[in-house]
Amino acid sequence: MNLSDEIKRLHELHQAGALSDAEFEQAKTRVLNAASASPGLNVNLSKGGDGVIGNNLNTLRRSRLDRWLGGVCGGLAVATGVEAWLWRLMFVLFTLTFGFGVAIYVLLWIFVPEE
Repeated sequence: MNLSDEIKRLHELHQAGALSDAEFEQAKTRVLNAASASPGLNVNLSKGGDGVIGNNLNTLRRSRLDRWLGGVCGGLAVATGVEAWLWRLMFVLFTLTFGFGVAIYVLLWIFVPEE
């Protein structure tokens, strides 16, 4: 979906009452800022597109500075903008509740290259 299609979709949602005036303006500003920040990027906020988060995850690297074990959480913090301690907490919670947090961490440690 290109920029004009995305703005048209936002306008339709606004007309249907799904978005308030303030939400519509915020969403439109966000789409336009993303397009101006990356002029070659096809801004796609709907299913299956390469949005800004997808581009950040393509540059995912393990951190050399912000690390406790392998630097995975520090690298995720840089790539996503979420604090490293929140990533660490999430891995601990996944380990305690579902049992697979450590496995995901180790896989990321193995497959994500270092800075």
